[in-house]
Amino acid sequence: MTVVDLGMPGTRIAYGSGNLYEETPFPEHARSELGNQQMRANIGHATHTIRAKRGRVVGELPDWQDLRDAGSAIKQEVGARLPELLEQFEANVTARGGIVHWARNAAEANRIVTDLVRAKGVDEIIKVKSMATQEIGLNEHLEGQGIKSHETDLAELIVQLGDDKPSHILVPAIHKNRDEIREIFSRRMPGTGKTLTNEPAVLAEAARTYLREKFLDTTVAVSGANFGIAESGTLTVVESEGNGRMCLTLPKTLITVMGIEKLLPRFADLEVFTQLLPRSSTGERMNPYTSMWTGVAEGDGPEEFHLVLLDNGRSAVLGDPDGRSALHCIRCSACLNVCPVYEHAGGHAYGSTYPGPIGAILSPQLTGVAAEQNNSLPYASSLCGRCYEVCPVKIDIPSILVHLRDEDVRTKHGERDDAAAQQRSTVSAAREAEAAATGAQPEPAEHPDRVKKSRVPSEMDVLMKGAGVVMSSGKRMALAEKALPLGRGALKPFGGAKWLPGMVGGWTQERDIPVPPSQSFRNWWRKHGEETEQRVARDLGSTALAPSGPGEAPSSSLAGHIEEHAGWGAEAQAVIRARAGQSSGGESTKSSDATSTGEEQA
Repeated sequence: MTVVDLGMPGTRIAYGSGNLYEETPFPEHARSELGNQQMRANIGHATHTIRAKRGRVVGELPDWQDLRDAGSAIKQEVGARLPELLEQFEANVTARGGIVHWARNAAEANRIVTDLVRAKGVDEIIKVKSMATQEIGLNEHLEGQGIKSHETDLAELIVQLGDDKPSHILVPAIHKNRDEIREIFSRRMPGTGKTLTNEPAVLAEAARTYLREKFLDTTVAVSGANFGIAESGTLTVVESEGNGRMCLTLPKTLITVMGIEKLLPRFADLEVFTQLLPRSSTGERMNPYTSMWTGVAEGDGPEEFHLVLLDNGRSAVLGDPDGRSALHCIRCSACLNVCPVYEHAGGHAYGSTYPGPIGAILSPQLTGVAAEQNNSLPYASSLCGRCYEVCPVKIDIPSILVHLRDEDVRTKHGERDDAAAQQRSTVSAAREAEAAATGAQPEPAEHPDRVKKSRVPSEMDVLMKGAGVVMSSGKRMALAEKALPLGRGALKPFGGAKWLPGMVGGWTQERDIPVPPSQSFRNWWRKHGEETEQRVARDLGSTALAPSGPGEAPSSSLAGHIEEHAGWGAEAQAVIRARAGQSSGGESTKSSDATSTGEEQA
């Protein structure tokens, strides 16, 4: 008998859909946003204020780094045990009177919520601020079904009444100032008029008056969740205005949409995250409102509770060992507040619900970077590493960005054709299902200018291939260096290169290429390399560089290098102090300075 190995049946990965796509490639969108001076001023002021507050409250905790390590370890455990924890969570929610629904993508989640609202015979709901419902486009879907949703978070209300989109994870209306908010309220909010001023207290009171009627009259509420506790079936929402508390307690029916990555294994784990989250997000020591509920309780809170567990590409992210830590995100927005790219381009440039550094890695993975819809987002970073330094759960964003760039390049070179086809098909199917439910035309699966008719090598391909050939051989590199005098002679009269053609012209649009040096560093090192010990002794004196521990291997990640070499910043300061001391040493200093100048000239 012949035995044929058919292999194990595979599971078709479902990638995400909804508000996760760049409508315009990031470079183009960012270029247009850079012209919005008011937006840039608003975001710059707000992010600088928030990160200054964060720095103060984080500095109060001597064990802050230990808390970060604990948060990262808990999230790693969740990823390793996710199927088991989800089953445990479902069982505990159900045992306490809740009803659990599973949604593979945005279309399924929207259909489930719509059916639940219709079953109650209402055409209005109130909502707690929720990234998950923004991700699936719930408000737009419900409106297409004749159901009005009212945002109760002040910033989300501003965005909704202004027919706008959120631009920040924590402060969705960060791009608006007080005058713009006053104009929106005067135009769209009943009961206000020309007498409304731009004072924060007056604007907040107008919103409170407007929302109070909604809280008291609406019987169905929709929320997200910051955390779900597998051990007990408890859900948690943290917020700072009290609107969440009203939505979670007053309506008769509560529907919660939660991404499957928001789980924590144990109730005790909340102790770590209730310290990490408020300090990282708002610069507060604790959240003003932390609401928890476990199923339903007679005479207390909603009479009916539904939980929609949302995948929408999260299982695909979990399947990527190099990128899965993006699911550790607790939506604190600390990475946005320190990112120079976000500060200048704003949140709308990212297209997706998730802007900033975390959006640059999460959105492409949820939709599949090989599908090319979000393949410009991994390049929306300078790789400065600030995002890793402030992330409360130590997500290695810089390394994931590099990984996704590599995936994009491999896709363009035809190495990911099967993955790209699968990602495009799942995205297209989800979009067609959503369009069928709303009666709208399905959006195109990818940017028209991204469709490749053939794989002709690009200018970048040619440049990188040529650089690889030269730099992979010491002899070829030495030959190339012999051209330095020619380049120096050609550019010196002009003070450098002011313009270059083709793709490399992007460099000279923003900066000049300086005149090449008279000799290469390798030639200089041949003459002066033996002086290293004397230079170290002169600069550091008795300061010793900390050696690596026994058996320590260098980290392969950018974030790892940032952490491993953080001590070198202190060594650099020691060098500066040593040189400053030498500068006050009279004649001996002059001799040292002369030697230094001579070496630099050489």
